[in-house]
Amino acid sequence: MPRTVTRSDQWWRSAVIYQVYVRSFADANGDGVGDLAGVRERLPYLAELGVDALWFSPWFASPQADAGYDVADYRDIDPLFGDLADAEAVITEAHALGLKVIIDIVPNHVSDQHAWFKAAVAAGPGSPERERFWFRPGRGDLPPNDWQSVFGGPAWTRVPDGEWYLHLFAPEQPDVNWNSPDTAAEHEDVLRFWFDRGADGIRIDSATMPAKDPDLADFDAANPPQPHPFIDRDAVHDIYRAWRTVADEYDPPRALIGEIWLDKPDRLAMYLRPDEMHTAFNFDYLNCAWDPKALRHVIDATIKAHVKVDAPPTWVLSNHDVTRHVTRYGRADSSFGHTTRQHTTPVDLAKGTRRARAALMLNLALPGSVYLYQGEELGLDEVDDLPAAARQDPIFFRTGGQDVGRDGCRVPLPWSGTAPPFGFSFSSAGVSPWLPQPTNWATRTAQIQSGDPESMLELYRTALRLRREHLNEAGADLDWLPGSAEVLNFTRPGGFTFLANLSDQAVPLPNASSAGSSAVEVLLASGPLTAGAVPPDTAVWLRTI
Repeated sequence: MPRTVTRSDQWWRSAVIYQVYVRSFADANGDGVGDLAGVRERLPYLAELGVDALWFSPWFASPQADAGYDVADYRDIDPLFGDLADAEAVITEAHALGLKVIIDIVPNHVSDQHAWFKAAVAAGPGSPERERFWFRPGRGDLPPNDWQSVFGGPAWTRVPDGEWYLHLFAPEQPDVNWNSPDTAAEHEDVLRFWFDRGADGIRIDSATMPAKDPDLADFDAANPPQPHPFIDRDAVHDIYRAWRTVADEYDPPRALIGEIWLDKPDRLAMYLRPDEMHTAFNFDYLNCAWDPKALRHVIDATIKAHVKVDAPPTWVLSNHDVTRHVTRYGRADSSFGHTTRQHTTPVDLAKGTRRARAALMLNLALPGSVYLYQGEELGLDEVDDLPAAARQDPIFFRTGGQDVGRDGCRVPLPWSGTAPPFGFSFSSAGVSPWLPQPTNWATRTAQIQSGDPESMLELYRTALRLRREHLNEAGADLDWLPGSAEVLNFTRPGGFTFLANLSDQAVPLPNASSAGSSAVEVLLASGPLTAGAVPPDTAVWLRTI
């Protein structure tokens, strides 16, 4: 008889999860690229930060055409990062520090160097090997249909025998065919391979995209049919139901976390039904501008949709695919969209940093789980001015530079010192990181911020500690308080009150009478409070006594 799942087994309901982008985290062997040995050295830093879990971007064997999201072998580690023993040591040592480990799985595609794809190309048209992918004859010299790659350009590439294969991302990332039984069996075996080694969960990349319209019909991308030919098709849920069965074989059950880019909360919630995923990234919230009405709408819609399926909402501001939020919040249009990656809008970094500090406190005050992207705890901004010769993102090349891509948020972290590589590389003086670091990061290293009570790093450490003390058992309840439409003000169980001033004027700090209590204690503020007032772009946590 299976044992009852306990609240401690459901750590993902309230966890703070830190994304480790391995190649930019810490470089132990001095080759300019982050590695797992570097991660192991820095695990105590992450434990001290106060997070609950680590999500690792792909560390598997890969030609690195798309920074590891082109997987050649899920059962091996890319030599850039180390070997399988290193990955197992990371998991073991993270667990010893009380940190869960989440790894990245990419169900939509593999590398063109994957054994399956090389066998499919060699086997020829009509072979069983090609049924694992989307090989089709063309229309004369034209591709089988008019689908376009997410990275720009056609979604089809021709092989020497004349057939074409589908790749919704780069040509080096052929889409697998989930109508093939081999595909499901292989991926379920991969899950067991890593769950057996102690992985506590998986993050599912591009989770809405594996199921395709079998007719591969042309469509107008500006006005796509419903259901969409390759996004959020109903058949995709069968994949995750099967994966949930695998996850539930383990004691405790493993967690499934989806990257789900959908603008319809009710459709997103379908992935979080009790027999599918446990949580999913909240991109509506990430995309939202620093605007009180828009933020309140997204928060309410998110909580409402998640309550229906008894799933925890998630809150995220940055990751390896989007412009860092310090930069976004410093622009006139602070929402995220591909247009913000053109870097034509001036940035007020002082304003962006002020808002980022307040946004952290908003994230951590909301019910559910929170995702942090490495370097945001240091207040890092987007590196807008990378030279073209340094860029590596396939988006930059496939769009001819019209979209500068994601390299600017992937620049290696500054740990210590006054000049690049800022302690990123441990063992080679003068080594150049794989992407160049800006010299002004000398004021944002972990070393210089540690112990400074006014720093972004210490704000994160303090906020994470206070969240654990005051909000970990608060459940899903959130009650908005009446007041100005320019102020976000709500209570949580246990006498906790949050207030963020998004107006351009200071607002009064709540007092005991307005809070209906005998006393109000300020637990934390994102910036200085002045004469009993909360300045613009400032947040405060209060406890009523």
